Amino acid sequence: MALSSTARLPAAKPGDPAKPAKSAKRPGGLRRRLAPYGFLAPFFGLFAAFGLFPLLYTAWVSLHRVELQTSDRMDWLGFQNYTRLLSDPFFWNALRNTFTIGVLSTVPQLLMALGLAHLLNYKLRGRTFFRVAMLMPYATSVAAATLVFAQLFGRDYGLINWVLNSVGLNPIDWQANTWASQIGVSAIVTWRWTGYNALIYLAGMQSIPGELYESAAVDGASRWQQFRHVTIPGLRPTIVFTVVVSTIGATQLFGEPLLYEGNSGGGISHQYQTLGLYLYEQGWTFFHLGRAAAVAWVMFLLIVLLALLNAAIAARRNRTDR
Repeated sequence: MALSSTARLPAAKPGDPAKPAKSAKRPGGLRRRLAPYGFLAPFFGLFAAFGLFPLLYTAWVSLHRVELQTSDRMDWLGFQNYTRLLSDPFFWNALRNTFTIGVLSTVPQLLMALGLAHLLNYKLRGRTFFRVAMLMPYATSVAAATLVFAQLFGRDYGLINWVLNSVGLNPIDWQANTWASQIGVSAIVTWRWTGYNALIYLAGMQSIPGELYESAAVDGASRWQQFRHVTIPGLRPTIVFTVVVSTIGATQLFGEPLLYEGNSGGGISHQYQTLGLYLYEQGWTFFHLGRAAAVAWVMFLLIVLLALLNAAIAARRNRTDR
């Protein structure tokens, strides 16, 4: 007679630990684990094709002499494009102009955006209309906005000089003077981006708990004190975000200075030529694609350094507040 399967098993001794039963593998487990990567694959594919590859190829081109007329010919130079770039006074002039225009446009822009968001945070009639109106400059084409401002800042028939002349002041050459031309370009950037940042600040303000304002009001804090001690600390991450994004935008500034007078030189004496215009001039005016690629990589590294600097300042501020 054949023994049963139960008779073949040794008897379990008392006190022996019970062995956990092996869990059966669920069908499709591997497919379920790989599904998130499949959903992310299109993004990484597009990023590799249109983001990572151009970035790496630009770095490779920056190490060669490449001319626009003979773009299929590449002569190895190593870091000569970078050393020549650092010895070019026009590069340092463009870097200085980029910094100056960035400060002249970013600081007033964010301060006005913060004030407008604070006003829109209160219960006003027609708040929806004002919020939509804030986005109108951002939705306007940069070409249309720049051409209109170029007419406003015209030397002979501009509205700004007409107002100055009507109050007894001398007219200003807003395109030839260094500081005046940089203020004119900064005014375009400020007009376009103030409303956009104001709506970002408004969204951040609405996430601050109302109990904090009520407690501050009970303690006798005025609206200005509530703004300083409740709104500003609550908006600190949002402020850091807008500073970083505005810094990146100022470093890449191109359309406004290009269309302000209509040339890539940034004025007669390059008085408002930014790094973006300098890159365009090297690549599409002088046809030096290798030097233009080197400028692009210098801009990229500069943006990374500025973003890391802003992050370090924000992290240090958060540590001191704890």
